Amino acid sequence: MGSRSRTIILGEDPMENIGLLTQLLQQLSREATQDNNGSRNPNLSIDTSIPLGQGSNSGQTQPEVIKLIVTPIVSKLAYFHFTDTDSGEHLYCWMGQGENVLSFFRMLVKSLLSLFSPEAVRQFLKLLKLSDFIEYLVNSVISAEADTTCKLLGKFNLPSLYMSGDIVIGGLFNIHTIPVVQDVTYKREPEITFCEGFNFRSLRWARTLAFAVDEINNNAVFLSNISLGYRIHDSCGKHPMSLRATFVLVNGQKEVVPKYNCHGFGDVSVLVGDPSSSQSMIISRTLGPYHVPLVSYFSTCSCLSSKSQFPAFLRTIPSDQFQARAMAHLVKHFQWTWVGILASDDDYGINGIQKFTEEINANEFCISFFEKIPKIYSEKKTLQIVDTLKQFVSAKVIVAFAGEQDIYTILQELQKQNITDRQFIASEAWSTSTITSTRDLYYVTAGTLGFAISKALLPGLQAFLYDTRPSQFPGNAFVKEFWELSFGCKFLLGNFSVSASSQICTGSEDFMHIKNAFPDVSQLRVSYNVYKAAYAIAHALHNLQLCDIRNGPFKNRSCADMLNLHPYQLFHYLKEVRFTSTNGDYFDFDENGDPIPEYDIVNWQINEHGSVEYVSVGYVKDTEIRIEERAIVWKNSKNKAPMSMCSESCLPGTRKRERKGEPVCCFDCVSCSEGEISNQTDAIKCLKCAENFWPNDNRNVCISKIIEFLSFEDTLGVILTSAALSGTCMTFAVWTLLVYYRHTPIVRANNSEISFLLLFALFLCFLCALVFIGRPTHWSCMLRHTAFGISFALCISCILAKTLVVIIAFKATLPGNSIMKWFGAAQQRGTIFSSTAIQTVICVVWLIMSPPLPTKNPRQQSMKIIFECDIGSVTAFSFVLGYIGLLASICFVLAFLARRLPDNFNEAKFITFSMLIFCAVWITFIPAYISSPGKYTVGVEIFAILVSSFSILGCIFAPKCYIILLKPQQNTKKAMMGKQ
Repeated sequence: MGSRSRTIILGEDPMENIGLLTQLLQQLSREATQDNNGSRNPNLSIDTSIPLGQGSNSGQTQPEVIKLIVTPIVSKLAYFHFTDTDSGEHLYCWMGQGENVLSFFRMLVKSLLSLFSPEAVRQFLKLLKLSDFIEYLVNSVISAEADTTCKLLGKFNLPSLYMSGDIVIGGLFNIHTIPVVQDVTYKREPEITFCEGFNFRSLRWARTLAFAVDEINNNAVFLSNISLGYRIHDSCGKHPMSLRATFVLVNGQKEVVPKYNCHGFGDVSVLVGDPSSSQSMIISRTLGPYHVPLVSYFSTCSCLSSKSQFPAFLRTIPSDQFQARAMAHLVKHFQWTWVGILASDDDYGINGIQKFTEEINANEFCISFFEKIPKIYSEKKTLQIVDTLKQFVSAKVIVAFAGEQDIYTILQELQKQNITDRQFIASEAWSTSTITSTRDLYYVTAGTLGFAISKALLPGLQAFLYDTRPSQFPGNAFVKEFWELSFGCKFLLGNFSVSASSQICTGSEDFMHIKNAFPDVSQLRVSYNVYKAAYAIAHALHNLQLCDIRNGPFKNRSCADMLNLHPYQLFHYLKEVRFTSTNGDYFDFDENGDPIPEYDIVNWQINEHGSVEYVSVGYVKDTEIRIEERAIVWKNSKNKAPMSMCSESCLPGTRKRERKGEPVCCFDCVSCSEGEISNQTDAIKCLKCAENFWPNDNRNVCISKIIEFLSFEDTLGVILTSAALSGTCMTFAVWTLLVYYRHTPIVRANNSEISFLLLFALFLCFLCALVFIGRPTHWSCMLRHTAFGISFALCISCILAKTLVVIIAFKATLPGNSIMKWFGAAQQRGTIFSSTAIQTVICVVWLIMSPPLPTKNPRQQSMKIIFECDIGSVTAFSFVLGYIGLLASICFVLAFLARRLPDNFNEAKFITFSMLIFCAVWITFIPAYISSPGKYTVGVEIFAILVSSFSILGCIFAPKCYIILLKPQQNTKKAMMGKQ
């Protein structure tokens, strides 16, 4: 093809300098043609004869037409339109009022530089008469864009563990834990921050990655003709150092890179790390837009499961969402309703505790306090946290979602203050930490329960770790420091000598004498996660290598080039990886990049050698949780779980009453109200017993109410029965005595027939009292009140007749008075019969209309069911009592009037006394009857019947018996007439 020409067509423009612009561009075209090197300065020609919007048809090669329209709007460029007629590509640049001028010029400059030389562009833009400031900025852009190389803005000489390979895996490990902050003077470039606080456990993790890579390279099944390598840097447990190490891995350390490769990546296309959730978030946000996979082995924050925020993040450790749920289940299992919380002041701690809080709040458990542990040690904050623990004495269980270094400072302070009565629940970050599980801290941490990553055995790892010698890694800073700290010696540095007190390292020391965590393979938990991360990458690369070149997953159904691998291509296979590890464990990533959740529940116990051992007492697998309580050794070697509650549980029979202004776990226990029970611990409310049931003494069970009635077996029943039978016998004895002495004057006086009828009535009164005793029945209820009413009506009628006989008899003794013939025996009988008949009619009507019936009354007494006779009609019962009272009142009045009649044996005064007692008894009966509870109501009624019967029997018949038995000389007619 011939030389490629470019034509600039200037449309109609009112600018006066259009001719000057055309001439200037022609001059620039000639200069550009002379300096043309075939790449940056294409041929440039100006043709003003071509109409706007059309291209030149001259020559065999269709020229590229560039249309440039410049419209002056208040001395600002407004619109540029570039069209390439060969490719059909368009570029529009638009700047409205208020847009950033520099951004517009940056786009314009980049577009022009793709067509013309930098000098031509400078001269062209000078024509636009830009301000000095804008011209300076535009020239800076031109200089930057025109540079043919990429340069590192800064170079970090970071120590690393490195092994070359066709594909290099980047690794980030907290080999140190404490950054040493340098003084910043702002007068010179700050020195590179270095770290201290060597972490033997993290070095073992790093070497596990190397072990896995070595094992994969030696496996004939994987990656034929492709070798893996690794480059491991120290992230130091802090964000700046972690990000610094990340940039070193993905950018490489070449100071100058050709321009064409500026948008590529270094040797590393995938990273294994970081152990910290916060650091993983920062790295993922940085690398995520470029789809550089980050496979973490120890970042557990549930927030990292969000693919919208962290699209290229994967991990071989479960999300904290599952751990928080398992922790809440553990707390609920042991009924620890009042727990304290400690959390690292980072994404790991805050998000983990947030999930845990959501879980326990759903179960109405409470948090006594929540303290954040600062990432940078603060003595003041540490003392304040410990003071909070001392303040909440009842919160015996402390849930700690924290990193090992963070919780270590708190445990140290607790040890200093001799606070050893707390039960710790450890998250996976420190549940198997050798830093916190020392013998010195065991008095504080004894019995700790923790959630640990499932452990595994990796055959050959220990031998591989034993090969970590200075001779195998000459000059490596990590290995040198590890060796010196492990054996307490120092290497000779050139001509410098070590102090006399220091031992010189030879590099051939015996590994068996190491007492740190590095060679310990008994608890391979995080190490196993690192191992799985390496194998996940290897399986992804293996699947990528097996790609069908005719049906690949990428553009135009292409496959990835293993030797020119882009990170997004590796990530495509990595997120779909599925495999079974050498231990037989199945592994894959879910849609959020998380593995199947699986934990061991470990208990810190002292073994026979006096060191802390992590004893498995349960496990968590997906949604299944199992706890072996018998295997747990609690603090102070107790076999009983500690209690952690704001208020002790409310026993059955009580209910919880919340304390105002305090959490729901803080409450008082109050007894259930009368008639209510609670049959469970910590009942919120009491349950009311059914109508025929009543709480027992403890108020935790409803029992059948006692059915109460006055029985013959009751003490009261026995007394009343004895009294009634005694009265019956006494009546019968009096009747027998009077019958025997019926011809004597004392008996014959005042109509002996009525006396015998009165005794018969009293006999019935005493007997009817017995009907009131015993279990109420249909017939007994009807009989007891009617028999009582009729018997007493007959009794009082007889007394009334006797009273009338006494009065009429004395009136008849007067000369000319014949009244006695009108009140003879027949009239006396008629009076008794008619008076009794009225009561009988009342009782019959009562029985017909609303008879008394047995009924169970559960409301009168809360604890008892009163089995009683319901009187049926209160009106009828009132008529019965009222009629008896009427007869008694009449008798009392008449007897009172006749009490002074002349006679040695005037019965009127005895009748007066008997009626006085009778009326007094029945007047007091009414309030006593109403107020007496249960069976005592019947007792009061029987008592009134007996007392009134005994009063009549005693007052009327006792004097007669006294004269008959003790004063027979007075039982003569003369004596009776008062003539003796």
